[in-house]
Amino acid sequence: MSFTGKSVIVTGASSGIGAATGILFAEQGANVVIVGRNETKLNAVAQKLPKNAKSLILKADVTTDAKKIIDETVNKFGRIDILVNNAGFAKYGSLTDGKFLEAYDTIMATNVRAVAELTMLALPHLTKTKGNIINISSIAAMAVPLDGRFLAYSVSKAALDHFTRGAALEFASKGIRVNSVNPGPVATDFLDNMGVDISVDVIKEMTALKRVSTPEEIGELILYLAGDKAQGITGSIMLTDNGCLLK
Repeated sequence: MSFTGKSVIVTGASSGIGAATGILFAEQGANVVIVGRNETKLNAVAQKLPKNAKSLILKADVTTDAKKIIDETVNKFGRIDILVNNAGFAKYGSLTDGKFLEAYDTIMATNVRAVAELTMLALPHLTKTKGNIINISSIAAMAVPLDGRFLAYSVSKAALDHFTRGAALEFASKGIRVNSVNPGPVATDFLDNMGVDISVDVIKEMTALKRVSTPEEIGELILYLAGDKAQGITGSIMLTDNGCLLK
């Protein structure tokens, strides 16, 4: 699989799935735009890119810097072929504790609104290249959370899945594909960033296969969906959860 000459934006790429995906695209010859808010982590990812990789390391916040992300990509590489909307986060807030709306507003701004804004800004460029979009959702979109504090996050990911389907239908006539990847447990710093203290062994027991995925596994699926072998796939919600939803 080669992406030589293709320009790829990966948001939330300073760690985890985003970082792994950016590195994988670079290894396949793509011009990669690594977007994140943490400059130290961004620089660490940059050090892992192939020495001959053409890259743009961009410190930016998707909620406020969408136009900057698109403009700097086009200024650097002259085109956009693939947009990976990976930036996202979760925050506690339930209906019972009165913090749901606070969590909802901040989560939706990143997990849904920023995706919509980047999608619209990238659209003219993706139309020229007949490119595609991959949104990174979650199994949380498909199950009611047992812990009500995660409800706002689940709602955001369910909205993202529906956005994916709607955009796929709207953009089909332009030759642009839009798909979603919905991971289950992945070995990243996502839960640590939330302050959730849970061991990997406990998480493994939540899955049918008794394992968690690596960021690279998710990255490989993203690359497949972005490539020509997936030219017939659009509007799909690709679950990769080690059988978590089977339990």
